[in-house]
Amino acid sequence: MDFMPLNGRQFPRFSGIKTFYRLPYVTDPNLDFNVAIMGAPSDAGVSYRPGARFAPSAIRDISSLGRSYHWNHDIHVFKKLKCADVGDSSVDPLSIENTLTLIEQNSFDWIQAQKKLLTFGGDHSVTLALLRAFKRYHKTPLNFIHFDAHLDTYPAAWGHEYHHGSFVRHAIEEGLINPSSSLQIGVRGPLAGDEDLNVNIKYNLKYITTDEIKIEGLKEISKKLSHFNGPTYLSFDIDCLDPAYAPGTGTPVPAGLTSFEALWLIRQLSISNLVGADVVEVSPPFDQSQITALLAAQVGHEFLAKML
Repeated sequence: MDFMPLNGRQFPRFSGIKTFYRLPYVTDPNLDFNVAIMGAPSDAGVSYRPGARFAPSAIRDISSLGRSYHWNHDIHVFKKLKCADVGDSSVDPLSIENTLTLIEQNSFDWIQAQKKLLTFGGDHSVTLALLRAFKRYHKTPLNFIHFDAHLDTYPAAWGHEYHHGSFVRHAIEEGLINPSSSLQIGVRGPLAGDEDLNVNIKYNLKYITTDEIKIEGLKEISKKLSHFNGPTYLSFDIDCLDPAYAPGTGTPVPAGLTSFEALWLIRQLSISNLVGADVVEVSPPFDQSQITALLAAQVGHEFLAKML
C-alpha cells in the first residue's frame, strides 16, 4: 500500500473522503507502516465548555491543507514516515470510566503492533488511557512532556476522580510517567489556591510558566528543555495558547503562548524516542474560521516530524 497523502492535483484539497492529512484509512495493525493516527472523540471529562468530542472530525477536515515537506527540518515527513488514519477509538458517551478502558484497549492494539501513535482528542482525560496503554507495552514509566495552561494535577471534582483536570495526578499515582524526567510548558494562573501546586512539589514535577517564556525569551527558555532519553510521550492541550490564537477550546486562559512560540518550542525539544503524542481540548463549536483546528493539525505535523 502507498502510505502517501491523496494527490492534490488529482483530487483538490476540498474533495475526497476526509482522513487525517488525506492519508489512507486502514484497520489492519499488521500492515507495514510506522505511525497510527487515531481520533479519541470524547469530552466526558470536561468541566466547563463541551464540544471536544467533535474535534477529530474537524481536524481531519482542515488537515487537508497539510503538506509533507517540513521546511524547518528539511524533511518530507510522509516520504520518510509511513502514516495512516486508523479511525476513531470506541467511546462510551455516558461513562468516562468505560471510555478510558475502550481507548486504552484500542490504542494498545496499535502499540502492540509496534506502531507509534498520534491521537487527536477529545478532552485531556483521554491522555490517561493512552498513557496506560503505553506503560502496559513498555513496562516502564514514560518521560512526559505536557503543553498546557493548567497543571492537571488537581483533586476529584464533584466527587469524581476522573476528569480532564486530574489525569496527570493519576498518571503519577499509577506509575505511568516518571515525574522527575517530565516537564510541563505554558502553565499559568490563576489557580484556586496555592495547594494546587502540592502535587508538583511532592513529586518534583517541573514546569515552565508562560510568564517565564515571555519575559526570558525563547532562546533562553530553550536551554531549560532537557534531552529526553528513553520512551517519551508528548501531550499538547490547545489551551496552552492564548485564546486569541486558539479560541475553540473548553477552558480558555488569557495571556498564553502564541502559535509561533508553541511550534518553536516543540522544534527545540530533544527526544531520543517519541513513542506517542496527542493534541487535545479543541472544541469546534467555539472555534472561529477553523483556526484552532488548523493549529491542532499543524501541531500534529510537528509531532510526526519529531518522531523521525
